[in-house]
Amino acid sequence: MSVVARALLAASAMIALAPAHVDERESAVPDVTGETARVGDRPDVLTLKTPGSPMLLVPAGSFVMGSTGDDIVAAIVDCQREPGGDRCDQSMFANEAPLHRVTLSAYWLDRTEVTVGEYARCAATGRCAALPFGEGSNRFDQSRLPASLVTWDEARTYCEYRGARLPTEAEFERAARGVIGRRYPWGDLYNAHAANHGRLAWQQTDASDGFAELAPVGSFPSGKTPDGFLDLAGNVSEWVSDRFAPVYDESDAVDPQGPPVSGSSPARVVRGGDYRSPAAWLRGATRSAEVPGARRPWIGFRCARSARSSG
Repeated sequence: MSVVARALLAASAMIALAPAHVDERESAVPDVTGETARVGDRPDVLTLKTPGSPMLLVPAGSFVMGSTGDDIVAAIVDCQREPGGDRCDQSMFANEAPLHRVTLSAYWLDRTEVTVGEYARCAATGRCAALPFGEGSNRFDQSRLPASLVTWDEARTYCEYRGARLPTEAEFERAARGVIGRRYPWGDLYNAHAANHGRLAWQQTDASDGFAELAPVGSFPSGKTPDGFLDLAGNVSEWVSDRFAPVYDESDAVDPQGPPVSGSSPARVVRGGDYRSPAAWLRGATRSAEVPGARRPWIGFRCARSARSSG
């Protein structure tokens, strides 16, 4: 039996004993080499070694997804504090409504964004298309930077190469906000040193956080979630699997996959904000969209895996 298969069997047994949610304390955290480490005696969180980033287990449970009217007003106020704040209005964040309850099955999620080096191993096998560095983008071709300039289909192909998949939008928000609905991945208060961010101005990048553009994954440990995830805000925005809809369905949902193909936009949801994003766009509820063939130096991805199957 393979290492991954044994890990998944162990995870299934653990899930049956796990509580409905992870409390908002420190969770099991793997080091950057992929070795499993635990903080204290936390039997409710597991890590999974994979060919890429270590994956953390998010137990099954429910949370409230989206933003209230007051949340949206607060985001507008944050936006208006920016140098170009006169452009801010409610339409920028209206797609975060309405609030709705989501129940998710247990799933694994990469601790960090997929790196250039990890993606290159897939490209070397011929399974993945090589990233199109060149013509001024060679600076992004560094092993520990997040893989960018990748289309939605290429991101999906890489995750399939690992026996995984892209996370759903709901899975991303659950990881970023926890079950208590944190405003940012690290907590409710903005911290300019917790993410690789930008600003709303003619010059969108902001080197005051230490990086004008992309940063090596894991460069902002103060932005870690209580579950141990890194870079869920800033650095690169991240492709998720869902098609984009301008508003949520307000009905309760179980393992939602996004709007159906029929009658929906071909655009895909992008989550998390990036190195050009000011504070209002680093919140866990913020969402945007791109056409699936887009290549942007500020869009990357991470992979997920359903805990009770191979993904």
